[in-house]
Amino acid sequence: MHPLFIGFLSGAVSGIVMGLLSDNLFRLKIFRSSLLVVDGSFFFRTLKLRGSPQLVYGAGFFIHLITSGVFGALYIVLAILLGLETAMVTSLTAVSAYVAVLWLSMLFVALPIAGVGLMGRKSGTLTWFEQLILHIIFLFVYYGCLRALLA
Repeated sequence: MHPLFIGFLSGAVSGIVMGLLSDNLFRLKIFRSSLLVVDGSFFFRTLKLRGSPQLVYGAGFFIHLITSGVFGALYIVLAILLGLETAMVTSLTAVSAYVAVLWLSMLFVALPIAGVGLMGRKSGTLTWFEQLILHIIFLFVYYGCLRALLA
């Protein structure tokens, strides 16, 4: 498999796990928001349309899948541009640093753009911590996929 496809696939799988976990914890009232609902709501709000709960959820799932895949592939692009060898690309340190940047980007760029406020404060004061947990899950799934597929 081509490394970019591996990055995309690894990111997509990680994003699915992250999104479904977020949604399940939201439904169990452990988390204050669902990434899938946030993404889907943003999509429909941007288009100035109303979507049923099922359409919001479906759109959010698709958006999160594609976004995660793109960010997974972007890691590989950055690794290629930096001339990193496979051992470094698949190191927990390198992947952790990248996912930390993704987490910070989520808090300070994506969530405010999606209408949830800086660090997701409109959803709750602990949204930053919920996002940290979700990004740690993303980290280990992504890392595991990369290690398995790039080996």
